[in-house]
Amino acid sequence: MKSIQRRLSLGLISVLLVVGLVLAQTSLWLLDLGLRRYLEASLRHHTENLLVATVRGPTGLQLNEQRVQPAYEQPLSGRYFRIDFASGTPAPWRSRSQWDWELAQAAKVGLQNELAPGPSEQLLLVYRADYRRYGQQLSITVAQDYSPVLDSFRQVKYVGLGLGAGALLLVLLLQRLTVRNALRPLERVRQQLQQLQQGQRTTLDQDVPAELEPLVTQLNHLLVHTEEHLLRSRNALGNLGHALKTPLAVLVSLAERDALAGHPELQATLREQLQQIEQRLSRELGRARLAGEALPGAQFDCDEELPGLINTLGMIHNRGLHLSWHAPPGLRLPWDREDLLEMLGNLLDNACKWAESQVQLSVQQDSAGVTLWVDDDGPGIETERRLEVLERGARLDEQVSGHGLGLGIVRDIVDARGGQLEMLDSPLGGLRVAIRLPGNARRR
Repeated sequence: MKSIQRRLSLGLISVLLVVGLVLAQTSLWLLDLGLRRYLEASLRHHTENLLVATVRGPTGLQLNEQRVQPAYEQPLSGRYFRIDFASGTPAPWRSRSQWDWELAQAAKVGLQNELAPGPSEQLLLVYRADYRRYGQQLSITVAQDYSPVLDSFRQVKYVGLGLGAGALLLVLLLQRLTVRNALRPLERVRQQLQQLQQGQRTTLDQDVPAELEPLVTQLNHLLVHTEEHLLRSRNALGNLGHALKTPLAVLVSLAERDALAGHPELQATLREQLQQIEQRLSRELGRARLAGEALPGAQFDCDEELPGLINTLGMIHNRGLHLSWHAPPGLRLPWDREDLLEMLGNLLDNACKWAESQVQLSVQQDSAGVTLWVDDDGPGIETERRLEVLERGARLDEQVSGHGLGLGIVRDIVDARGGQLEMLDSPLGGLRVAIRLPGNARRR
């Protein structure tokens, strides 16, 4: 959710910045253009006043200074003019405001496109008009200092940037609030999915916006279908195992009868094969008992699951074994509950079969993952045989007759989660099965 909000915020900032800069520059350009057009009319009016101030005198044309605006008399006032005659005589007239600086004649009639440099770092807006007065062709060029206008534009730009930044922050705040409110249903769905993964719920709430209702409905339908399928499979496995127990007992009884005494090889073969069938059947029934109720996405809570698992195995192997377990309080393992029940059930079941008096399960957590140790005080397995047993593609229940039923499935579960399985010497004197699973377990 945070990444979505971040992307939306960055996108909104980019769009607002581009649009704001374009609008600001366009507004300033239009304002500058409009102001220049307004000043153009004013400058044209000034040229007309100067034309009227040009009168006939005793020695020819002369400028009536009483009709000239006072601004043209003050030095460096920001208003300047010059009058050029086409005949070259008299010499160009220039305003006293120019002082020791001289305004050049404009290159063309009308308002000049570019600002001309003036005295004291002034920037001049220049206008030229051509007239005919008393039979003489003359050109009047007037200029006005445009620097104060540019300074005002600059101040407006700074104020606009400040207001724009404030408005941008306000829009971002409102956008984050809007997006957060809009994504809140998705955040609730995410939290419910996390609860589903942790085994705290079985379905998602249907109270969601209309846009999310089809998604939640499909997810709930899939969850119900998966749970029903798991329950049917487990019940079918249990029913099949119980249904086969009676015919198997009959076959075992027949194999022991005196009718087969004259065929000792046949009797031994039947006895061996029926014993393997009985062991496999016992294992599958034990798996069905250990699994319990299926909860989609449930994780393995050591405090809740291990006591029941140990008690169940204690009842199955009721011959005075001491079963114990140790795990950090409140540890929840981030893997599927059914897989861990099957894995630990097979490991502990195998240890109970070979232990003399003691079986111990230990769970340790560190930053890299979780380590599980299953120790027994039985005869163990020779070191060379362990390497043979752990070869990829080999199954323990095939390599060692009568030893390690179900450990092949354990290795498959460990491999599927990128873990490691080792067989070591146990401190109790028998075999230690060590399993290393990567992942971050957590405490409740």
